[in-house]
Amino acid sequence: MVSLVAGVTAAAVYLVFTTVAFFKYPAGYSPLTNWLSDLGNPLVNQSGAIFYNLGCILTSFSLIAFYLGLRAWNKRDKKLNILMTIAQISGILSSVFLIITALFPLGSHTPIHVFSGKMHVIFIGFFLTFSATALLRHPASIKWFAYFGFFSALVNFIYGAFLYSVFIAEWIAIAMFIIYVLMISYNSRLLISKEIIEAGNETAAQ
Repeated sequence: MVSLVAGVTAAAVYLVFTTVAFFKYPAGYSPLTNWLSDLGNPLVNQSGAIFYNLGCILTSFSLIAFYLGLRAWNKRDKKLNILMTIAQISGILSSVFLIITALFPLGSHTPIHVFSGKMHVIFIGFFLTFSATALLRHPASIKWFAYFGFFSALVNFIYGAFLYSVFIAEWIAIAMFIIYVLMISYNSRLLISKEIIEAGNETAAQ
């Protein structure tokens, strides 16, 4: 239940605060010519940067709760548990670096922001890869969700390794990550429902 609520909350918070920052952006803004981080640049988006950066911080805390909640996917499968644990740690680290990017925004603290942004991308890649691999081993997972996770990891890698200076590539990578989080949130709901049903059946059998 934690991953379900936290995952949906993270996506909603990020989209709402990003939208507010977008409408306060003073100049032309486009996925073809701007980073997402431009919305948080206090030198350019003077009245809207606070909303984007605050949104990133709140999103990060929601995501940390989401990652911790993935413990519900653990089973009596040592390899699955190890994979999911690595995914959780990677996800938490990615959130920590996202918080740092918000505290040290583009424009006023560009070097720190850029370094933290790259680390954020790296750890998202680890999260996507290890969580998708763990889900493939779990009987309650929707397998094509896991395959989408692998595809998202590939897109994230291509963006981080070869297209880091291409604006639209960042938008696509982040969008796919958000969709994947929502997929796992939905799958977590099904997992909880299945466990409740199985527990009821076991009780009835006794």
